[in-house]
Amino acid sequence: MIVDLHIHSRYSQACSKYIDFENLEKWARVKGIDVLGTGDFQHPLWRKDIDALEEDEHGILRTKNGFPFIWQTEISLIYTQGGKGRRVHHVILAPNRDVADQITESLGKKGRLDYDGRPIFGFSSIELVDMMSGISKDVEIIPAHVWTPWFAIFGSKSGFNSIEECFKEKAKYIHAIETGMSSDPAMNWRLSKLDNINLVSFSDSHSFWPWRLGREATIIDTELKYKEIINAIRTGKGLKGTIETVPDYGRYHLDGHRSCNVVFDPKESKKYNGICPVCKKPLTIGVLNRVEELADRPEGFKPEGKPEFKKLIPLTELIAKVINIKQLASKKIWNTYNDLIEKFGSEFNILLNVEKKELEEKIGKRLADVIIKNREDKLKIKAGYDGVYGEVILNGKEKSIDKIKPKQKTLGEF
Repeated sequence: MIVDLHIHSRYSQACSKYIDFENLEKWARVKGIDVLGTGDFQHPLWRKDIDALEEDEHGILRTKNGFPFIWQTEISLIYTQGGKGRRVHHVILAPNRDVADQITESLGKKGRLDYDGRPIFGFSSIELVDMMSGISKDVEIIPAHVWTPWFAIFGSKSGFNSIEECFKEKAKYIHAIETGMSSDPAMNWRLSKLDNINLVSFSDSHSFWPWRLGREATIIDTELKYKEIINAIRTGKGLKGTIETVPDYGRYHLDGHRSCNVVFDPKESKKYNGICPVCKKPLTIGVLNRVEELADRPEGFKPEGKPEFKKLIPLTELIAKVINIKQLASKKIWNTYNDLIEKFGSEFNILLNVEKKELEEKIGKRLADVIIKNREDKLKIKAGYDGVYGEVILNGKEKSIDKIKPKQKTLGEF
């Protein structure tokens, strides 16, 4: 199963107002995702939408068409620990409606739940573990996008240097961390202190569009039961790997200042002592630099027995580059995307499985070449920094699609 267990509802800040379960199901199927998180289950209005889903005896929620969801939310904790201000995001997974109710009640005693789908609280990560453990041993806490500078357990702006520093004696209850867009498993493997922690990837999607939903995901080989999925995340048994965006593509991979148009790799940042040469203020230190700071192993090291992973740029963005159109929602891009889905079934099937020869026969050599380069991690990426996404760079031979002539379709056809 390809699972994406970190998304948001339309009630979270900076999220599409058109997010609903109909759109989530529709585009998850197009993408090739098998299970989604609900997002924001504690929000009172979104909860009304969730309650329209049917829950089975294994804690799986289903739409009227049978698509499965798992109880999931994300919360933001802002607090002081060790004499430093901390800002950390955590994904929370719950086994059933009853436990989700108890979590909602407990969080409601700590602050408001109605102003944002990702609520902010002033208690610590240690207190969060205490709270969740007191409700159910089946609740899972996963530190979210762990390297992001601003709101993450290892973030350069407000994070910790280890899971143990963050959670103290409660660290034993943390089984997995979310890699985030700007890191991949290979970067995390450089830290020996993470050897006993499983790595998962989820999209943190703020919309249902296929260039966001499932852009990062986890492959799990279990039955579709909450406890079996959680057991895979906790033990690694059944955890088959992750689908990652190329880390350079993430918004915080390198160091820099967006407003000053300054971007540095870690060595260049060190030359300037982490100070922007334009405005003389501290740079936003990115994920690569932070990994280098904490790593105790060389680049390329892989611990024995760790699952493989795939690095992929979403199909929509590949099409946009080949057609040379920046607006992802343009009619030309949608027409091409829809035609590809009609030919091959789902986006992940196209990106991961369809043979090169078949791609060339049905969509032309130029787009096929870019899809295969993407699959083989051979695309050139201009790295992201300080909130700016990275960018795929194509050579002159890959500027336009030659063969595919998509039909005129509306978005509703899928």
